[in-house]
Amino acid sequence: MSGQSHDIAIIGGGVNGAGIARDAAGRGARVLVLEAGDLACGTSSASTKLIHGGLRYLEYYEFALVRESLQERDVILRIAPHLAHRMRFVLPHVSSLRPRWMLRAGLFIYDHLGGLKAGSGWPNARSVRMSQHPAGAPLRDGIGHGFEYSDGWIDDARLVVLNARDAADKGAVVQTRTALIAARREGAQWVLETSQGTVRTSALVNAAGPAADDVARLCGEEPAFGLRRVRGSHIITRKLFDHSYAYIFQMPDTRIVFAIPYEDDFTLIGTTDRDHTGALVDVGAAEDEVAYLCEAASQYFRQPVTSADVVSTYSGVRGLIDDGSGKPEAATRGYRLSLSDEGKGAPLLGVWGGKITTYRHLSEAATDLLATRVPALTGPAWTATKPLPGGDFPADALSDLAETLESEYGFLSDRDAARIARSYGTLAMQWLGKARTRADLGRDFGAGLSESEVEYLKAREWAVCADDVLWRRTKLGLHMTEAERAALADFMGG
Repeated sequence: MSGQSHDIAIIGGGVNGAGIARDAAGRGARVLVLEAGDLACGTSSASTKLIHGGLRYLEYYEFALVRESLQERDVILRIAPHLAHRMRFVLPHVSSLRPRWMLRAGLFIYDHLGGLKAGSGWPNARSVRMSQHPAGAPLRDGIGHGFEYSDGWIDDARLVVLNARDAADKGAVVQTRTALIAARREGAQWVLETSQGTVRTSALVNAAGPAADDVARLCGEEPAFGLRRVRGSHIITRKLFDHSYAYIFQMPDTRIVFAIPYEDDFTLIGTTDRDHTGALVDVGAAEDEVAYLCEAASQYFRQPVTSADVVSTYSGVRGLIDDGSGKPEAATRGYRLSLSDEGKGAPLLGVWGGKITTYRHLSEAATDLLATRVPALTGPAWTATKPLPGGDFPADALSDLAETLESEYGFLSDRDAARIARSYGTLAMQWLGKARTRADLGRDFGAGLSESEVEYLKAREWAVCADDVLWRRTKLGLHMTEAERAALADFMGG
């Protein structure tokens, strides 16, 4: 890397960093992304996998954030129809918690903040009798009423990777496993010392998420906003129900917990909200967090959920703006952007807070702000209408694409074709190629993962080790045996 020069360098390969890189590269800038680990290896692969307005944020009067999020929910479904889809949620009513009128009013506001209209694809929220609803069967006795409403699901890690892929296709340089060691201004440029050499850039973007305050200090500036590091943990259990609805459960401590169909054979339950003071790498769920989520699910499901049902856990640390909220779950999920004064020389743009649903709008606003100081940014905003790689098909045609793959590649099972379609969209043909038998794809690592797919992920999606493939580029680690996972690690050298 030594000697390279760029218009914009971005610290952080999470969803905001990748989103800004895509936007800026598409407007003509020479962009560099520096990520110390793998793309989406932190917070951006540890979400609840939802694109949603945040129904509970209405209780904190965050109407503008909910409106923005609901509008962006539609945009993401349009530009990433392979990664995102609509999902119906069921909210069981418990009389000792929030009253029914409050829930009904909140859902009415939620629908209409999103600009609900006929033909939008988002059905109105409605009251339901749980005894007559498919989602009622797995629930314990005594839950008579509930509500059904719409939100969206997203493959969070692939969203990051495909933003980075589009940025790279437009000329950006994406450097993973490259840590920032030091940064200093020299007149109108930043000089960045990295683990892979020294580079120069006209502008620097701090999109380091929960480490944004540390990166600001590394750049010689005090953080523009205080950060509150909040850990969210999730558990993945055996499949707890057979229908396609997700649940949103109210807890007696006023929090909410989701239970979502996940990867065909599992249920995803989360999340916790706990202030985090430890390291930001190798973050794990504490035993009491796992116990809390098991207990939360057990309060609603007829069959108790225990630690024996948990097949995997994951945790991430959110870097939220410290707004003085008492409880971690009350801290705002909104974002702020800060741009250094012109008198300081080369600009530093800081990204503070945010949530995955608003990443694209945040990226657009950040690039607009950079354009006031970076002459190379000459093009207009564009990301709201251009699909992400592989997403160049209608939003309601994913099943058609899966059927096409199954027809073209007769050796694919229904399950494999569906997974490949929702992971790669129309890019699937790039690694399936002219294969006519399963053997044409090379070694079979298990759970439908082939050597051809792994080589594609290495060549086009920055996958370096087995974890990159098993837990971020795909979620196939859940479906593979320990021996199969070890075989892939041997093949990839780690």
